[in-house]
Amino acid sequence: MNIPFVDLRTQYDGIKSEIKQAIESVFEEQAFIQGPIVEKFSNHFCEIQGIPYGIGCSNGTSAITAALRVLGVGPGDEVILPTNTFFATAEAVVEVGGKPVLCECKDSNYSVDVIDLESRINSRTRAIMPVHLYGLPAEMDELEKVAKAKGLYLIEDSAQAHLAKYKGRSVGTFGDFATFSFYPGKNLGAYGDAGFIASQHKDNIDKVARYIDHGRSEKYLHSEFGTNFRMDAIQAAVLNVKLKYIKDWTLSRQKIARIYDENLLKSDFKVLENNINGPSVYHLYVVEVSNREDVMSALKQRGISTGIHYPVPLHLQPAFKNMGYRLGDFPIAEKAASRMMSLPIFPEMTQEQQEFVTQEFLSVAKP
Repeated sequence: MNIPFVDLRTQYDGIKSEIKQAIESVFEEQAFIQGPIVEKFSNHFCEIQGIPYGIGCSNGTSAITAALRVLGVGPGDEVILPTNTFFATAEAVVEVGGKPVLCECKDSNYSVDVIDLESRINSRTRAIMPVHLYGLPAEMDELEKVAKAKGLYLIEDSAQAHLAKYKGRSVGTFGDFATFSFYPGKNLGAYGDAGFIASQHKDNIDKVARYIDHGRSEKYLHSEFGTNFRMDAIQAAVLNVKLKYIKDWTLSRQKIARIYDENLLKSDFKVLENNINGPSVYHLYVVEVSNREDVMSALKQRGISTGIHYPVPLHLQPAFKNMGYRLGDFPIAEKAASRMMSLPIFPEMTQEQQEFVTQEFLSVAKP
């Protein structure tokens, strides 16, 4: 049995006619960049995500970059973010001239360690940027308190957390900005690159709208310097179709994760400890093992695709070699990176597929 890590083909087969019709509507509309279809998606995503204001953009990385630019983060400014995240979180800080300052994660669920984050705040700190890693909301009430007490901007990297909530409140509604990614493999994925920038304040989104469209205030009139981070209408059309299914897809992911948990916890494997204040939407299902390479190799031979998210923490990335970090600086993140692996999880996963993955995993994996 061959089981992909993410099965976009099966998902597409189920919505093929709607996708084709949606893309055809773009050709009929003849508005390929931004325009009414992008506006429709932006409004619809805000409604479903529970955020007041937002706008689609070119990808998740540009979303973070735009948020930082609009907040005025630049040379000499520091932004604190977790070391165990995808590279783009830090990359955007460097892009605007800032310095990413890394912090530790919690051992229980790999979410940002608020106490460690707070200890790294100094006079140069301008913003903090927690990541809702793997779909699990960070401790946003505590982070919000820290940001307000220290006078810092708060940006939520929500690239993996579509529809997630913390204490009944949607992620994306805590900070000055929240950013989302619609990379194809995400819980809500485009058929190309796409992203989103959200805020509780309309003025923030108005500024972003100008910045991502060359600083344009009206046609051929540019009130400021900006860039081209605009969303294209074909991606918006695809996402408009998928928005109708995202709630059911999320419930499916959570059900699959519960079944994994039940089977793996009985065998003493360490899995993501769910937060009762904000359950994960399971962009990824992560488990720790002591013999990862052997497990991944054996599962591959059995037709099961797996992944590692992420094998090298940011502080050990070659790009960070001149920033003063070294092995041992973040022992929790380093240990997790050496042991964790991701099992297949996607809404269309059948009971038979999951039973096969679980059976084969338990036959070779060691806690």
